[in-house]
Amino acid sequence: MKIILMQDLEALGYEGDIADVARGYARNYLIPKGLAIEASEANLKALEMRRKKILAKRAKDKEEAEQVMERLSGITVRVRAKAGEDGKLYGSVTSRDIAQQLDAQGVVVDRRKIIIHEAIRSLGEFHVSFKLHPEVVATITVVVEGEEKAQDESA
Repeated sequence: MKIILMQDLEALGYEGDIADVARGYARNYLIPKGLAIEASEANLKALEMRRKKILAKRAKDKEEAEQVMERLSGITVRVRAKAGEDGKLYGSVTSRDIAQQLDAQGVVVDRRKIIIHEAIRSLGEFHVSFKLHPEVVATITVVVEGEEKAQDESA
């Protein structure tokens, strides 16, 4: 079944794109949630009328993502976590932890845009990516320190 996407969906495409999906997926999920509409003649004509707005919105979103990428460049995030003597964490550093540390530095980023390639479960330095826009990806350095070490430095 052919549909017109009303929002960007990573698996299918961008807003305004025409995608071909299974009828059940369209009727039971995409259309009821407002993520897509059926690609009828009337809807295709309406899409052509909206095309300029959609393209302008994409350009604006990309520009905003590039501005955030500039703010993120050169930032090092320090996360303190409890660790054992061998340097392994008792838990792991999550995207929420990284987002909170960035927020404390004045950079607000949606934690769902943070891509941690491999779980951070030990002390050390890691590189974490941010998918700010389909064409804009930023990378920052995350330094994981043990809580005992951080307390010793402040003394």
